[in-house]
Amino acid sequence: MRTFARLCTLTAATTVGLMAMAGPALAHVSVQPEGSAAKGGYATVNIKVPNERDNASTVKVEMSVPTEHPLSSVMPQPVPGWEIEVVRSPLAKPLEVHGKKITEAVSKVTWTATGKGIEPGYFQKFPLSMGKLPEDADQLVLKSVQTYSNKEVVRWIDVPEEGQEAEHPAPVLNLSAAGDEHGPADPSPTPAATAAAQGPDLKKADASGADTTARRLGIAGLVLGAVGIAAALFTGRRRGNA
Repeated sequence: MRTFARLCTLTAATTVGLMAMAGPALAHVSVQPEGSAAKGGYATVNIKVPNERDNASTVKVEMSVPTEHPLSSVMPQPVPGWEIEVVRSPLAKPLEVHGKKITEAVSKVTWTATGKGIEPGYFQKFPLSMGKLPEDADQLVLKSVQTYSNKEVVRWIDVPEEGQEAEHPAPVLNLSAAGDEHGPADPSPTPAATAAAQGPDLKKADASGADTTARRLGIAGLVLGAVGIAAALFTGRRRGNA
């Protein structure tokens, strides 16, 4: 009986540890293309910002565009309840796009709430049209900073190394091969992005919740399996003693 109790205690402790490890990665700022984001083309993307706090709202989001891969066009779509500021910086080497020489590019986009912002339990999408996407890169790292109403600042700027998980991962836009173009061919927002601007895209059920549920179901399965093994060992010990 003592052996069975010890096994149950160990199983419970392991479960608590696994749940604790699963907790911090519930949600983070991410970038999601509408369709594909092909090298050398244009794409409409959504910067997805969840609120991870129970006692504060997200009131500002700042996203940086990498200067090593300058984009000739970064056009934000209006989002009700948010002011948008686009910062352009001069380029060390001008770009030539459609026969025109581009001497500056967008380096930062900032969304600042004019109302309540992103309240606890919700997330917001911020649509952007971006291009021309670089042809000599497989991804764009869009480092972002999230500010809460209680003055807390979370910097989503960590670039995870292969096989490792970053604590505050930066949003990464993965680029598909050139010619794999299913999104817009110009900087105009898509109908889906236009619909998104009709009202705040605030949703209680974050997609990360599905991942969390699946992870917890997997942990529950492991726990049940461990309990079953413990019960079998206990039963076998009793029969052996008998």
